[in-house]
Formats: sequence, structure tokens, C-alpha cells
Amino acid sequence: MLHADETASVFADRDLVEPDTIINEERIVGRDDQLESVVSFLRPALQGNRPPNMLLYGPAGTGKSLIVGAVTEQIVELCESRGEQFGVVEINCQPINTLDQAVYELVKTVADDVGVDPGVPETGVSTRRKYRRLYDLVDEHYDSVIFVVDEIDLLVGRQDQEEPAYSKLLYQLSRASNTNEIGGGVSVAALTNDPKFMEDLDGRTESSFNPRDIHFPDYDANQLREILRNRRDAFRDDALSGDVIPLVAAFAAQSHGDARKAIDLFRGAGDLADERADDCVTEEHVRDSQDEVDKDRSLKLIEGLTTQKKISLFATAAVAHYSSETMTDVPSPVGFQVYQWLTDQLDADQMTRETFVKYVKELSTYGLISTTRESRGRGGGMYMVFSFTGDPEGMLERVVEDTRLEDLRGDEDLLASVVDAQLEQFEEK
Repeated sequence: MLHADETASVFADRDLVEPDTIINEERIVGRDDQLESVVSFLRPALQGNRPPNMLLYGPAGTGKSLIVGAVTEQIVELCESRGEQFGVVEINCQPINTLDQAVYELVKTVADDVGVDPGVPETGVSTRRKYRRLYDLVDEHYDSVIFVVDEIDLLVGRQDQEEPAYSKLLYQLSRASNTNEIGGGVSVAALTNDPKFMEDLDGRTESSFNPRDIHFPDYDANQLREILRNRRDAFRDDALSGDVIPLVAAFAAQSHGDARKAIDLFRGAGDLADERADDCVTEEHVRDSQDEVDKDRSLKLIEGLTTQKKISLFATAAVAHYSSETMTDVPSPVGFQVYQWLTDQLDADQMTRETFVKYVKELSTYGLISTTRESRGRGGGMYMVFSFTGDPEGMLERVVEDTRLEDLRGDEDLLASVVDAQLEQFEEK
């Protein structure tokens, strides 16, 4: 039986420090210019006019999703008060592999929002039919709509296609009202961490999309402190020592000004205080939580990966660690060739290149790597580039702790020669 004092928490409203909570404008800090721009661009929706398309770009955790979510929520409420339906159709491209899947996710998002059946299966019908269903749903249930496509640069699609999937998606969505596919106003907000995103769009897409750009720079330590102060009421009045917020902000500022990481650490310190049945969050909780974050991010994640994902991670980390030249960026074609060699050595099942890329991209969600795209020029195709945020050798060691994969490091000189050979072959193409 639990006693009342054993169930006490340092939190008063934990939702305020949850990453997906949409907050009101009063809590948004250090983004006055960006907030003003988004409000200005979306204001035409209140007069029944079509807002311009937008491109929100900047590093992870700098407020892109936060501000779009806060402003569109207000637009929806104001339109409803006037008897108009403004639709916000948002998807995140991180787990999506193909254009067809992206269109289906848009259909499902609209269907869930308005409480109807998607009307098309996830597989077995053409992408064009899914587009048609999407347009019909939007026409039937909304007077105007904004498609919010987060992490759009990750929607690359099949590697053998000259035009990436995100370019095709933007082309179709941005011209849907102009071609009378949708009767009401349609606008698109694309969110990306990649400042060079527009460079790889097809010419027709660039002309049709033609967005208003909004840049989101890193937060500095002062802004991070203010962000945390504005969520201070997530905790009980007497539950934070005075050094907690400055220390959390300092740790987050060292991590490239990521507000999401600051809020996660803030919450984590509170959780640790609750676990220890302490009635106040202190500097010790913050430091212990930070140590746990640093350790757990790689250790616990890698331990829980499937065998194929571990081999994919090992292959990519091997390119960074074993190359004769210092490698900071690993081209996905090279990582895949090393992956194929490793699966041959292990006599393991071998996934396709698309699946390999998907597995490695998933690791960016947990901060183990970062991803960008590169192009070999017109006709040369696209490929992903993977960069490690931590020590590749440490990740190699974690993978081979799995007894099924302990032979992966085997002959390290041989592995190094395979890596260099694949890098040389890639550079010659």
C-alpha cells in the first residue's frame, strides 16, 4: 500500500515539459521575428484567402514545429468561431520511406481528423488514387487547408530516381488549388533542418512551391534560460532549487542550442527526483540526469536494436572509424557496400539498399547520427550522408557486445582495407 507522501511529485503539470505539448504564444521565447512572420503569412486565412507557402529551416530543437503548431491552432479556433473550417494536415517524414506512403499518411491524417474512414488501403492502389482521395476529403471537410510537412528532407524515396520524393510531393500539393483539384485555398509549410533544401528541388517544383523563407537559428544560453523559466510552473512552487534552470540551460547550450534537449533534461531531472522520493530538484539531479542521458542515448538504444539494424549501424560506423583518412561524413552507398560485405562474412540475411538507409536514418531520431543529402548532379542520383554525433568506435564496441555479432570486428586490418576500397570506388564514380 502506498502512503500519500510516497505518491507526492515535484511536478505540478508535467505536460508542460513534454516534447509534444503545444503551448500558447505567451510561452514562446526568443522567436519573436519567426512568430511574427508565421502569424503574418497565415493571417490571410482569416479573410478566406490563401496563405503563401512557407519554408521553415534551422537546426533541430529551434522552435519550427512549436511555432507552426501554436499559430495554426489559433487560426483553427478563430475560423471555427466564424463558421469556417481551416484544416491543418501535418505529417512527419522521419519514418516514411516513399512518396506513396507519404500520400497515404496525409489521407489518414485528414480522415482521423474528421472522423471518417480513409477510403483507400495503404497498399494495393496507385498513388494517384490516394491523391484523389486526399483531395476529395479536403474538399468535403475544409474550406481551406495547410499541409505541414515536417522533416521533409528525409522523404528521399527510391535511390534510383532522379527526382527525390519530397520534390514530387511539394509539386502536387502546392499546385492542387491552382489545378482545381481542391476548391478551397491550399498552402504548404515545409519544415527542414537542411539549409540547402531548396537546391535539390525540381525546377517545376521550385516555381510552384515558391515559399516564404523563415530561418530558425540556434538558441543561446540566455534564451534557453528564459524558455525554462516560462515552463517553471510545470513544477511545484517549492520544488526547484535556484541553480537548476541555469545549469540545464548551460548543458543545452553546449548541445548546439537545442530547446527540445533542454526541456527533456529539465523533465528528466524532475523524474529522477521523483524516483528518489526527493521533494526538491537540485543540481545533483540535473547532473545525474545529464550523465544518464549521455550514457543511455547510445547504450540502451543500441542494445535494443534488431540484428539487422545493429549490422547497419556497425557498417556505417566502420566507414567512419576504419578509413585511412579521417572521416566525418559517411556516404550511404559506401556504408551499404560495407554492410553487404559484413552480411556475407556472417552468412546473415541481406536487406536492400533502401532498407539499409531506412535503418540508419532511424538512428537520427535518437541523436546518434545526423543526416543530410548529397547529389551527384543532374542524372547522377541522390544519396544520404551520415555523420556521427558521438564516437563511432564506442558504437562499434556496443554492437559487438551482442554475442551473435561478436565476430564483426574479426580481422580489423581486412575490414579497414574493405572500407578504403569502397571509398575509393565511390570517389571514382
